[in-house]
Amino acid sequence: MTLPTLLDIEASGFGRGSYPIEVGLARPDGSSCAFLILPLPEWTHWDPKAELLHGISRARLHREGHPVRQVARWLNDELDELGIAYSDSWGYDNTWLSLLFHHAGMLPAFRLEALRKLLSEEQLVLWHATREALVAEMGIRRHRASEDARLLQLTYQRTRELVDDV
Repeated sequence: MTLPTLLDIEASGFGRGSYPIEVGLARPDGSSCAFLILPLPEWTHWDPKAELLHGISRARLHREGHPVRQVARWLNDELDELGIAYSDSWGYDNTWLSLLFHHAGMLPAFRLEALRKLLSEEQLVLWHATREALVAEMGIRRHRASEDARLLQLTYQRTRELVDDV
């Protein structure tokens, strides 16, 4: 089974003024990677509740974050050949991805689609319980971009196998 490429974005918060702070990928071969994003000077929105979830501080972003243009270039390099990545939070992730590419002065060389498009009704029924079982089994740390992307990919794989075994 070929695994889909999953993309996940952590952000400064939700809603107006929020921006991407970390982008992660789970590749078709099961490997994953992520980049912290250095906030632009005009990106000032910060929700302490979001920081509690992802555990990434503004200070860490300023220390370890990569420039917006570098992250956009990396995404294009990673995804150009595949042409597509999937997200479980398409509405948010697509907005933040668009913001990232807009401020980088670039166009994405791929499109982001909703993960739901790949899932059968049977997979949807199994999704939540399967994801929680994987978190417990593997000790996955939630709300970091590469870990969340990989968890989505593993959940996709396991629900597909469960459906195919029936």
